[in-house]
Amino acid sequence: MPPTDPSVHSSTEDTLDLRLPDDFVELITCDLPQASAEGPGTGRGRPLSGHGPGRGGHDLLDSLAEWGPVATPVGGFQLVPVRLERDLPLLARWMNDPAVAAFWALDGPESVVEAHLRAQLDGDGRSLPCLGVVGGVPMSYWEIYRADLDPLARHYPARPHDTGVHLLIGKVADRARGIGSRLLRAVADHILDHRPACARVVAEPDLRNTPCVAAFLSAGFRLTGEIDLPGKRAALMIRDRALRALL
Repeated sequence: MPPTDPSVHSSTEDTLDLRLPDDFVELITCDLPQASAEGPGTGRGRPLSGHGPGRGGHDLLDSLAEWGPVATPVGGFQLVPVRLERDLPLLARWMNDPAVAAFWALDGPESVVEAHLRAQLDGDGRSLPCLGVVGGVPMSYWEIYRADLDPLARHYPARPHDTGVHLLIGKVADRARGIGSRLLRAVADHILDHRPACARVVAEPDLRNTPCVAAFLSAGFRLTGEIDLPGKRAALMIRDRALRALL
């Protein structure tokens, strides 16, 4: 559960403060589908590959690193897991944009962003930081996380396998052009396509960030209520699998 950015929002101090016992993680992951020769979601319980498993070897996000590209109205798009040695300077530059820093609060030296990323990369796999790449060019930052395993679940009626998204559009030229809403729709559907146990994609942008809330609405999310989170009052946004063809 994070701050917000002009396109959408993020943080991991809350996302990762909930430590799960290994036996509980084993319980909640025992019914995760496994990709097979028939495509994603047709088998059972495989370990995370590509980016590597979370602590304990559990795959909490259905091998997101292997999902591959997806067609979007702005071009071929892919979520690429962050690698600190490659991506830290770029992400630190984005976070130091004043318009971004106002919501994400990760401005300052690279060490600030590094600590934020390491909390996820060294965690148990419930949250994965990714670059959003269009046509081979990184243009956005994403966090895909298990909302049902996040402290956010204390603030709304969470369901098993609810998956959360945070988004930051990096380039100023890509903001306020509808790109965020197009990518949000594509990524939410990408999640639903590759996580068959997930019935809902959720987000919690700051209510004061009206462009962000509007982007989620345009992307087929429903505003289901308002919730008080640490540091903000948030809009609870949900994109339902059952309604994806209608919204």
